[in-house]
Amino acid sequence: MTSHTPDPLALARLGPVTLRNRVIKSATFEGVTPDALVSDRLIDFHVRVGEGGAGMTTVAYLAVAPEGRTERGQVYWRPEALPGLRRLTDAVHATGAKVSAQIGHAGPVANSRSTGLPSLAPSMRPNALAMGVDRKASVDDIRRIVRQHAEATRYAIDVGFDAVEVHVGHNYLASSFLSPNINRRKDEWGGSLQNRARFPRMILEAVREAADGQIAVLAKTNMADGVAGGLWLDESLAFARMVEADGHLDALELTGGSSLLNPMYLFRGDIPLAEMAATQKPIIRLGMKMFGWAVFQKYPYEPMYFLDYARQFREALSMPLVLLGGITDLVAMQAAMRDGFEYVAMARALLREPDLINRIGRDAAARSACIHCNLCAESIFTGTRCPLAAGAERVSR
Repeated sequence: MTSHTPDPLALARLGPVTLRNRVIKSATFEGVTPDALVSDRLIDFHVRVGEGGAGMTTVAYLAVAPEGRTERGQVYWRPEALPGLRRLTDAVHATGAKVSAQIGHAGPVANSRSTGLPSLAPSMRPNALAMGVDRKASVDDIRRIVRQHAEATRYAIDVGFDAVEVHVGHNYLASSFLSPNINRRKDEWGGSLQNRARFPRMILEAVREAADGQIAVLAKTNMADGVAGGLWLDESLAFARMVEADGHLDALELTGGSSLLNPMYLFRGDIPLAEMAATQKPIIRLGMKMFGWAVFQKYPYEPMYFLDYARQFREALSMPLVLLGGITDLVAMQAAMRDGFEYVAMARALLREPDLINRIGRDAAARSACIHCNLCAESIFTGTRCPLAAGAERVSR
């Protein structure tokens, strides 16, 4: 808890970067890069957020390796992607906002049928999305992927990003190593939390070294997987203490849920299962209709729904923290600051209204029009958007 409660809409320091306010647009896959390259629509997506007043927008999801994409249309770091990424950062900077690159490896969340490349996991396991099997990551894979995170960071500096956010959540590869539910290894990369944490800690060390003080370094990490036998608060708090002691981060963003096993734990609210199933190929559509109830569990929406968990991290840590989950107005932002959080992250509210932060700046009583219907989830492969927003229309890639 800080002795002085900061103004969420005032200038703030994030590592070596100054933000115009403490609001970060959190990473939400934009779904507008069919060639795995930056498109004008991707640039427009983030320019709208920048023009709308957020302090920083986060580009999601920039994979560190081709097999680290969740699907073939995601951008992955390579020389061909750099000119487009430079256009994107220049365009966001012209709005006065900063821009962060979320980097990571999808691991078991990858659809190998889409990417055409084997998906990786800590241990060999069935992959329902691809109707195949995840390959057990070898030690060579682990060390290669650590190096690729460092390379991605250097690329991010070269093309003008202000920050990188390492994805250590949602049971993507680094998060899946932390999960006792998914990581069944018997070697030095599995078993105890110390062993399971080795891979993500190596990634963060490599990223910090590559960043060399030139850009901010954040990580997004699960407080709880929301899955039986998965990561829970006792171990996630212990992992966060390890990360703080390592000293490689400028801020830690707190999240929860599993894109693989329990995605609604993160989103909360309505489950538009029929609409999401309709976007899939017939066999996946059938599987979602038959078994979707087991994966898409219902959690009622409430404002600041991760706050109780996050307060435990705030009490245990001194490093800067980013609170996300159900933050939609100035009252919630101010409450987060009073509880000692240095930044807040918003996603669905800024999909509905990219200009929400400017509106709040003009009118402290302004509130998001988001109703947490989660229909935006149906649009992620054709251009993530709120279908209820003014002027929204269905667009194919």
